[in-house]
Amino acid sequence: MMPLLSARLRYGAAAQIFHWLTAILVVAAYILSPGGSEQRVYSSAADFNRQTHETLGTCVFALTLLRLLWRSIDRTPEDPPMKPWMMRSAKIVRVALYGLLIAIPVAATMGAFLEAHPLTLWAIGNIGPMFSPRHDVGQTVAEIHTTLGNVILWAAGLHAVAAL
Repeated sequence: MMPLLSARLRYGAAAQIFHWLTAILVVAAYILSPGGSEQRVYSSAADFNRQTHETLGTCVFALTLLRLLWRSIDRTPEDPPMKPWMMRSAKIVRVALYGLLIAIPVAATMGAFLEAHPLTLWAIGNIGPMFSPRHDVGQTVAEIHTTLGNVILWAAGLHAVAAL
């Protein structure tokens, strides 16, 4: 049985579960994203995908916070031997991925609230909006969310290729 805590050279079960669950949720959220114009995203035809996307995004955010908390408790295994440029690149991508895992759901929530839309989560219902509407700003923030959603897939792909 794999130990819960990370060892000197290997991540433990908890860190691996955080990693793979996050990856699965991000891919699922991306696939289920309703995408498109505001009218399309908030149409009744897109309700299931939008609500599922928002629920998965909220789960990614919560899981990322738990994962960061776990990293503060658990040790980080030593990196395998690699060239200095590879070490720097790995750290940059790791930090970028964590930043994106936080920024994407925050941008989505802010964009929705600024456009006067609630965040709709399965089993909870509507939350917000909690800001005064600023539709133009909300649209810009929603576009940033979309762009960051594409960026995280490329960064995760780079991360996966580098891990091989």
